[in-house]
Amino acid sequence: MATDTPTEVNEGNDPAASAVAASEANQYSPEELENRSGAAPMVGAEKGGDVNLDLVLEVPVNISLRVGTTQMSIRDLVTLVEGSVIALDKESAEPMDLLVNGILIAHGEIVVVDEKFGVRLTDVISPVERIETLN
Repeated sequence: MATDTPTEVNEGNDPAASAVAASEANQYSPEELENRSGAAPMVGAEKGGDVNLDLVLEVPVNISLRVGTTQMSIRDLVTLVEGSVIALDKESAEPMDLLVNGILIAHGEIVVVDEKFGVRLTDVISPVERIETLN
């Protein structure tokens, strides 16, 4: 499917990067990405392409709060009983990690809201930092 969308020039002459750029440019037609409702803000326009957030706003994601981690052998794991204590790698005053679908998005502190646990965000990871952690 050919589109009129301009593709980025691959200055490094990397054939793999050229193939990725070409496949991304031809993945969606402008009609598929058209903002039909006008309700959601458009992103990606600075790169020459419009992305309609309405397409993904209802997609469910898993959000988890990581208090800390540790490593242990299976031998130690099978000896755990009720009342066992496992030491984690974080200090008690350190912020917790907020993960969305397993990807670190923010740091925060645990709070109680209407007798339920919640998290107050103290630091949101920038999109650039999130992409760097994927590599």
